Amino acid sequence: MRVLSVVGARPQFVKLAPISSAMAGKVDHIVVHTGQHYDELMSDVFFRDLGIPAPDVNLAVGSGKHGAQTGAMLSALEPVFEEYAPDWVLVYGDTNSTIAAALAAVKLHLPLAHLESGLRSFNRRMPEEHNRVLTDHAADLLLAPTEVAMRHLADEGLADRSVLVGDVMTDVLFRVRDAALAENAAPPHGLVQGEYYVATIHRPDNTDFRGRLEQIVEGLAALDRPVLLLAHPRLVAAAASSGVQLDRGAIILTSPLAYPELIRAVSGSRGVITDSGGLQKEAFLLRVPCTTVRPETEWVETVDLGWNVLVGSDVSRLAAAVERPLPPATDAAPYGEGDAAERVVEVLTERATSA
Repeated sequence: MRVLSVVGARPQFVKLAPISSAMAGKVDHIVVHTGQHYDELMSDVFFRDLGIPAPDVNLAVGSGKHGAQTGAMLSALEPVFEEYAPDWVLVYGDTNSTIAAALAAVKLHLPLAHLESGLRSFNRRMPEEHNRVLTDHAADLLLAPTEVAMRHLADEGLADRSVLVGDVMTDVLFRVRDAALAENAAPPHGLVQGEYYVATIHRPDNTDFRGRLEQIVEGLAALDRPVLLLAHPRLVAAAASSGVQLDRGAIILTSPLAYPELIRAVSGSRGVITDSGGLQKEAFLLRVPCTTVRPETEWVETVDLGWNVLVGSDVSRLAAAVERPLPPATDAAPYGEGDAAERVVEVLTERATSA
């Protein structure tokens, strides 16, 4: 069986790691990197640190507006799919790389499987929401991470194509956590264990409006502990163009961290402030409180279990949310036990054989 994985952005590289490991020696696995994230800290370093083989194909599409970027990927992927003729095209998550690969696959009548199916924010302003919904409805096989995702798919009439496999991010996080914590390294920048926050802000609704970005940065700067702000390129560019100073007050400005260093930094922190989808879940799995600077989340289990608080339009609530008491301990495992990638390979093999 030949599976062709299409990835292009940091969260997809993390998801690819356990899939690549689970397929080794069992599946002819072709990896295509679209180049959506192309600088070292957002791309190359993930392949190296997570032990992922170098991509078989790198399209080097780069950044751009949604339409131009997606169109360039679609055009470049078509001949690659024709060359490799895979039994499955496997797409990950909700990026422009995901929807471009989905469109290319269905146009060529290639079987399409979507990993992390069924997640919904119900916020149609988010490009990611359109990408994931359209990909789910185009795909032949929907690999869902949670029971909630399965219910969303059933509500949309997709139950017969859906399989609950668990969350592959859990697989890789547990592996990286154990290795990173075994090193017993001190927190970065001379910070004290349990006495700092980790923050990431990158979504357009937060970065692309000067007043909104200023409120968020002001709120971070006024917190009661140092804030390690991992500055995504989108945030840096938006702050520079709007004249918002990032390095002030409690904020310690730094570049994005390699994944093992990110997990180590989050593990040692008092809390996470983010608008990222993946980091909310990673914080929960590490049992670190999270405050999400969005009005909604795809990972509703983190909120239901008390480990995540949403801060929407009213950023004045940020400090109270971040500085809240620790939530009650829980042993809940809504994202699986760390064996989702093996299950994905089993399902792909079963469905390819039966097709």
